[in-house]
Amino acid sequence: MSDRTFVDTNILVYAHDADAGEKHAAAAQSIADLWESQNGIISTQVLQELYITLTRKVATPVTRNIARRLIRNYLTWEVVLNDGAIVLHASEIEENYHLSFWDGLIVAAAYSKNAAVILTEDLNHDQRIEGIRIQNPFLI
Repeated sequence: MSDRTFVDTNILVYAHDADAGEKHAAAAQSIADLWESQNGIISTQVLQELYITLTRKVATPVTRNIARRLIRNYLTWEVVLNDGAIVLHASEIEENYHLSFWDGLIVAAAYSKNAAVILTEDLNHDQRIEGIRIQNPFLI
C-alpha cells in the first residue's frame, strides 16, 4: 500500500459548503492536508457528484462557474476514470461486503490506484475493505 488517500464526495462537499458547520472545518483541513502532501486521489464519479451536490443540493448552492472552477482544480489530483474493470470490481465489492454499488465503485476506484485510505463518512470508520482503511475525518 501507499500513503495515497482517496476522497469520497461527501468530504469534498463539506470542505466547500460553508453551511456545513463543524464538518466544514474538519473536511477543509483534511483537503488542505492532501493539497499540501499531494497524496489525494478522486474519481470521475466523485467529480460528477460534487458538481451536482454543490450546484443543486446544498443549502446555499454555488454557481455552475464556481463548481467548474473547483473541478478544474481537482483535475490536478490523480483522477480515476472508472472503466469496465473498475465497474466489475465494484459489483464484486458490493456483493462481498454488502455495500451499495456506488460505495463499491468508490472502493474499486481507490483500489485501482493502490490507495491506503478512503476518507468518507459513508462507511465504517477503521474498517478495512479490499485492504484499504476507511477513515471518517469527523471521528478523529
